[in-house]
Amino acid sequence: MSARIYLLLIASFFTWTAMAQSFPDSWKDGKYITVNGAKLWVVTVGKGDPLILVSGGPGGAHTGLRRFDTLAGNNMLIYFDAFGRGKSDTAKDVKEYSLERDIEDLEGLRQALKLEKINLLGHSYGGLVVQGYALKYPQRVSHLVLANTFHSNVMWQANDDNSNHEIRINYPEVWDELMALREKGYVSSDKECQEVYGRVPYGFLYAYNPDKFASRGSKPYPNSFNSKLYYQLVGADGDFIVGSDIGTFDYRRRLKELKMPVLIYGGRYDRVAVPYMMVKYKQYCPQARFEMFEKSGHNPQVEEPGKLFPLLEQFLHS
Repeated sequence: MSARIYLLLIASFFTWTAMAQSFPDSWKDGKYITVNGAKLWVVTVGKGDPLILVSGGPGGAHTGLRRFDTLAGNNMLIYFDAFGRGKSDTAKDVKEYSLERDIEDLEGLRQALKLEKINLLGHSYGGLVVQGYALKYPQRVSHLVLANTFHSNVMWQANDDNSNHEIRINYPEVWDELMALREKGYVSSDKECQEVYGRVPYGFLYAYNPDKFASRGSKPYPNSFNSKLYYQLVGADGDFIVGSDIGTFDYRRRLKELKMPVLIYGGRYDRVAVPYMMVKYKQYCPQARFEMFEKSGHNPQVEEPGKLFPLLEQFLHS
């Protein structure tokens, strides 16, 4: 999953967010909360039991999750730009970014908001954060939702392998250019490689219906995707060989320990959180409820909202 391709998703979500006039504005209707020495931008929507939503990437701002505003009628949705993303503080040294920091910042946010227990939803990379949090602070989690996410570095590597396979087979001219650069010693984090990757349409790897992700223009959100953070966590050649934090995380053996209600869902047409790895959650976390969205890619909240949101309402209030 390249950083360039991820940016296309962010742009499509901005358009929808700008249209949602009845909800708080991500740009201005929030507040800063200091967590572990950094100011984090927090936007709260709705009333009810608190549900903290953790965005993906790694490196994405919270705006990519604003489709979940649909749940605001019965839940207090807490969106935030994690450290290094969006309107929040950025690190002076990229080495400050880590999966462990994101987990601890989530706990710091809970404490700052004075919440005893929380519901959690982590999308894509955000699922790594909430899985790690739930294993470390299980007494603080009421319900856990894992959306189109990854259980291990093995699964993330499968994302890389499958994405590159699909590009090689379906966009051979793009693949040939990419290979020519790699022959010269370039790695996936180099801007030259990212420019080539960027010619692959977002919907090709991430969507069942690419038309639902067409960008119609919108006001840019600051630091909507931090590519330096992305490659710090996935490794310098992370679109081919995962390294750093993403190259070592593995929750598979511990997922059976989770005692809170757990909902896990994926998309049949997701070529990133690939279905053959996604269904293995049934083995690693057998106590969880598992749902596969048959007409979705990486974002069922966009492609099958009529099925997803009633499911989430039922689960969160069961």
